[in-house]
Amino acid sequence: MPEARFKPKSVDAAQLRDAEESRHEKQSTVEAASEVVGEAAPPPDFIEPDPELTPEEAEQARKRYLLKRFWISARGYWGSIGDRLAWPCTIGLLVLIVTNVGFQYGINVWNRAIFDAIEQRNAHTVYRLSAVFVPLVLGSTSLVVAQVFFRMTIQRRWRSWLTTAVIARWLASGRYYQLNLVGGDHSNPEARIAEDLRIATESPVDFIAGVIVAFLSASTFIVVLWTIGGALTLPIAGSTVTIPGFLVVTAVIYAAITSTSMAVIGRHFVHLSEEKNQAEAEFRYTLTRVRENGESIALLGGEEEERSGMDKTFAHVLRQWALLAGQHMRTALVSQGSSLFAPVVPVLLCAPKFLEGSMTLGQVMQAASAFAIVQGAFGWLVDNYPRLADWNACARRIASLMMSLDGLERAEQSNTLGRIKRGETEGDAMLGLNNLSVSLDDGTAVVKETEVVIKPAERVLVAGESGSGKSTLVRAVAGLWPWGSGSINIHADRRLFMLPQRPYIPTGTLRRAVAYPGAADNWTLKKIKAALDKVGLDYLNAKIEEDAPWDQTLSGGEKQRLAFARLLLHSPDIIVLDEATSALDEKSQDKMMEMIIRELPKVTIISVAHRAELETFHSRKITLERREGGAKLVSDIDLVPRKGRRNLLVRLLRHRGAQPKASTPLSKAALPQTKLPQTKK
Repeated sequence: MPEARFKPKSVDAAQLRDAEESRHEKQSTVEAASEVVGEAAPPPDFIEPDPELTPEEAEQARKRYLLKRFWISARGYWGSIGDRLAWPCTIGLLVLIVTNVGFQYGINVWNRAIFDAIEQRNAHTVYRLSAVFVPLVLGSTSLVVAQVFFRMTIQRRWRSWLTTAVIARWLASGRYYQLNLVGGDHSNPEARIAEDLRIATESPVDFIAGVIVAFLSASTFIVVLWTIGGALTLPIAGSTVTIPGFLVVTAVIYAAITSTSMAVIGRHFVHLSEEKNQAEAEFRYTLTRVRENGESIALLGGEEEERSGMDKTFAHVLRQWALLAGQHMRTALVSQGSSLFAPVVPVLLCAPKFLEGSMTLGQVMQAASAFAIVQGAFGWLVDNYPRLADWNACARRIASLMMSLDGLERAEQSNTLGRIKRGETEGDAMLGLNNLSVSLDDGTAVVKETEVVIKPAERVLVAGESGSGKSTLVRAVAGLWPWGSGSINIHADRRLFMLPQRPYIPTGTLRRAVAYPGAADNWTLKKIKAALDKVGLDYLNAKIEEDAPWDQTLSGGEKQRLAFARLLLHSPDIIVLDEATSALDEKSQDKMMEMIIRELPKVTIISVAHRAELETFHSRKITLERREGGAKLVSDIDLVPRKGRRNLLVRLLRHRGAQPKASTPLSKAALPQTKLPQTKK
């Protein structure tokens, strides 16, 4: 099979410089409870598979690149933007490993001396060596404990650094939301960050430390075996055959057999570990969904259907576990057999020399001890292959998430995929949509060529049938939807606050839920209670400091009222309401809108709603109509007559072949199929 190849796309130096400057401008400080805060590095150049590769070769190349992608970010822990204690802890661990191998050699030599003394019945030497053994054990034990401390410190701080770096990139520019809108292998990102990243940073430290210990131990005790064992002469067919360093040769052959057996038997470990981890993540996600939507499921009586779905997902987990158990059983067969044979083989090999008197009992025992250490070093793969496979799978899963984030970050810095520009309005306009088109990440238009200017204190209702792109438009205004063309301009130093149909309720106290996204102590208890009173939640004031699962406790209407209480506390300049009163009855909806207009008279409101009753609370209405090639703005009318002219740019695009001229006022004749009031000019 030809070597799998990936070709990096060339990137202009100016583009790289601009992208780096943009990254530094956008990157915000992430406050974390962890000890180390990682800094997100810029994404690597885009890599695409060689088109000459077969699908199987391309998949193998992709898997190899995923491991490379993981290390591109992970190795930054030891770089200039990494942790200041990374290198001191690493060097300290290496020194401890080398020193402990020295203590192991000392114990090996002591092993020979004590058995020689016992064979010679030398009591004085036995007592003296017994006294020496205690410091050797204490020293070796202390070194092992210190190794554990340094090793786990590196693991903890590395995980902390990389986790905060990935989370920073995940949360930046709404990417955690945008991942739901694009394709790619990044499902269940929370499981990848919490579990896969933990294994991906813990295992390499164990592996590298294990490899160093194995190399130093093998190097040291191979010399011991060669020195003690010497050559073995065997009579074969009337002649003699001499095998120099026969104990070393035996140890190498023995380790080669066990390692090869493990590699052959466990060749499917990586794939099965990946499948098992994905199945576990899907099962956790299913359980989380049931918990988050418990009320809806209970009201609909959907327990049986949910149970069926959970049973199906869990059955998939069990199937993957069964396959993985088969792999573990086969590797355990090799590992257990190897561990039982290893201590016996050197004794049997040394027995002829001991019986003929050319080797002492101490040398036999020293050789047996050295052989076991060498065999353990050579058999490192046998003992760690399952963990190595598990790490491989976890590193690829977290690298897949990194690659998806890379794609979003490159899209922010590239002009290849259209991005909506964001800027500042001119004059006193609060919000301007300039030739705005909103599209999917594949370029499919959802809303097309919209131009609107919204003045201060205007209350604009966005109407249209379901699927016409209203919610997509307001998400673009809020900055959550990045793809498209044109620009969205907001008045400088003005704050925008969005109320979705399903308000987010964080964990913790009710006070924190009302203050969100601000801190709970940003407002006095009196102000928070007053806000709850104004939205009709005064009966919750007694529980304001209570830590409870409010997301499950509050009804849909109560959550929407609580969201309006947030508006009163934050007092933004622009409010975007996306079906924010859908869970309220008509009377409660009217009271809520009247309250907002009364308490925040200067606020600019943009509402998306289906209820015609809401027109009463708005001064202007724009209507979107779904058409082939993307929804279009078909009308922009005043709902409340005003004096003077409104500085408003309105573009009405083709409607069934009719294209009104820019200088011609909108009339029913221009739109014969649409019954609309005449737009004021």
